[in-house]
Amino acid sequence: MRIYEELFIVRPDATDEQIDPLVEQLKDIIAQTGGTLDKTEKWGVRRLAYRIGKLTEGHYILLQFSAGAEAVKEIQRRLRVNDLVVKFLTVRIDEKLKRIEKRKKQREKRAARRPPKPEAPAVAAPLLPSEPATPVPGAPTPGAPAQPEQK
Repeated sequence: MRIYEELFIVRPDATDEQIDPLVEQLKDIIAQTGGTLDKTEKWGVRRLAYRIGKLTEGHYILLQFSAGAEAVKEIQRRLRVNDLVVKFLTVRIDEKLKRIEKRKKQREKRAARRPPKPEAPAVAAPLLPSEPATPVPGAPTPGAPAQPEQK
């Protein structure tokens, strides 16, 4: 059993009543071959990167499943002959997940060997005087009434 992602694009004018049976059909194929469906995501209508047969949008649907090669072949065959499907892409992701897990373990191992960082001492804020010690010429005196501006 390997883990796969199947991303397919359905025509933008297709309704949910047309898309749901297609997704159910693919789920049944996975179940019949002894696989398991891990995740189903409907991303909705999105813009295509380039025009495909006069279409600029499509319904994006992602399936993540664990199955054998025969299930993948049958899914691809069904998607190829279905008129609703514009494009599809099958990606095997189990090796990628293994690499990510291996890299994560290596990082944790390095972090465990690294000595703990010493805590930086707290920096005190500089003390500012509340009032200047010597009065600045032309500055208003604190507590004095405001003088009207001269024109």
